[in-house]
Amino acid sequence: MEKEIIDMKIDIYEENQKLGEKIRAELSKRKILSVNILGSAGAGKTSTLVRLIERIKGIPVTVIEGDLETDIDTRKLQSLGIDAYQINTNGICHLDSPMIEAILRKKDIPDGAILFVENIGNLVCPADFDIGEHVRIVISSVPEGSDKPYKYPVIFQHTSAVVLNKSDLAPYIDFDMPYFVEGVNVMCPGAPLFEVSAKNDTGFDALAEWIIAERKKILQI
Repeated sequence: MEKEIIDMKIDIYEENQKLGEKIRAELSKRKILSVNILGSAGAGKTSTLVRLIERIKGIPVTVIEGDLETDIDTRKLQSLGIDAYQINTNGICHLDSPMIEAILRKKDIPDGAILFVENIGNLVCPADFDIGEHVRIVISSVPEGSDKPYKYPVIFQHTSAVVLNKSDLAPYIDFDMPYFVEGVNVMCPGAPLFEVSAKNDTGFDALAEWIIAERKKILQI
């Protein structure tokens, strides 16, 4: 009996992509900018969000937090008065379009808002899944080393901007900045690179200005 091989991976990606496009179109109609925040565990995704949101004035902001388990980051954001909602994937290493759609059915996000989605801390799996975002930001950090664009090319190739966090640690760590910058320029040419320090609260003004400018450009606000 001849065996038939079905490539489920392609089917899953295609269905996820279609739903991602639908979500993006619906958010665009409502002038909601969706920003997918990617990075490894410990890169400083949540602390970056906090610093960013402090600088976004006059625009409603909602955050969707993705984690394997717990709601630690969501509770932290809520304690600061930030509208935040939790997704626990129970072991799945990425967020996908159906997860986001399920929240958007429940959550009343104001028209004209910025929706930040903090993805699972992982530089591999999330790169392949459209979640209906308009903008992707990859957050790397000095302690992770300067080779991340080379070791994880896919996630950098599909990003809109790169953030290098924990720049305050550069004097104490063997981090090759020219090597990192070269990797970013090769993997995602034209994508801006922002050096920030969540601890020292530096570098975020330029990043916030860029996001607001992208909102105006993409949504024609």
